[in-house]
Amino acid sequence: MSAQNLTIVQAVRDGLYTEMNLDDEVLVMGEDVGKNGGVFRATEGLWDEFGDDRVIDTPLAESGIVGTAVGMAAMGLKPVPEIQFSGFMYPGYDQIISHMSRYRTRTRGRYTLPMVLRAPYGGGIRAPESHSESKEMFYAHEAGLKVVIPSTPYDTKGLLISAIRDPDPVIFMEPKLIYRAFRGEVPEEDYTVPIGEAAVRREGTDVSVFTYGAMTRPTLEAVENLEEEGIDAEVVDIRTISPMDRETVVESFKKTGRAVVVHEAPKNGGLGAEITATIQEEALLYQEAPVKRVAGYDVPYPLYALEDYYLPSVARVEEGIREAVNF
Repeated sequence: MSAQNLTIVQAVRDGLYTEMNLDDEVLVMGEDVGKNGGVFRATEGLWDEFGDDRVIDTPLAESGIVGTAVGMAAMGLKPVPEIQFSGFMYPGYDQIISHMSRYRTRTRGRYTLPMVLRAPYGGGIRAPESHSESKEMFYAHEAGLKVVIPSTPYDTKGLLISAIRDPDPVIFMEPKLIYRAFRGEVPEEDYTVPIGEAAVRREGTDVSVFTYGAMTRPTLEAVENLEEEGIDAEVVDIRTISPMDRETVVESFKKTGRAVVVHEAPKNGGLGAEITATIQEEALLYQEAPVKRVAGYDVPYPLYALEDYYLPSVARVEEGIREAVNF
């Protein structure tokens, strides 16, 4: 299998191109996704390749984008709508929870809704207000939706293809902080990465560190630094936050007895709380220390002057791991 050296945003484009080339029912739509190639260039060149009927520029109207995609999917197409920034998904929220998530149950299982709602999410790029939110738990809480967040170019293409081929709706959130931060090998051919399976990025014995998206990189850096202090940490990339791979979480925790959760979303009600509860329910007798959460603060996402204080840094992750290990 031949491979390319791609960034995450290039892997998004490659995944879209691959599926559009294989399946005529797949189309993309959104603000400036056509001739302009998208605000982050995730759809660059697709309009030239597939034309107006399959690469559709829409008005700046998120509710209309999601609602139109719901109608297209209900009629047998496989739309992949893009919202330019996840902080602007809220006008489409009614369509997401009232229609997109409920189609299978509303029709008593007779029909499904094959659509993927893509959006770059998270902070760290010095964007203005409403461009840096990390509200993935809004969607993880909604039954009927799958919520996927990749952290590598390989996973991005494989998970996106899995999402497009999924018969039910998927929210695909892309960590824009690392859109172009590094490159990785991505097969030119089509392949899939299973939705609902976490990945162990590093094996260890002293503490389990659970993370996802853009926070995977500072977590891995912190763990490498702590190796010099004799701390052997395991890093689990959750990859799909709904449905979360609870089996991998529990098995990793049973091995180490200690856990740290790292995410940039606010601490209150974040995925860290769900992971902590899962450990309490299924592995309490293995617990050696309280679960430590290293997360964003419970405040509105700050403007860029304070952004570095808000996001979990390598130093904050290191301190969280030390507290869990030294308890």
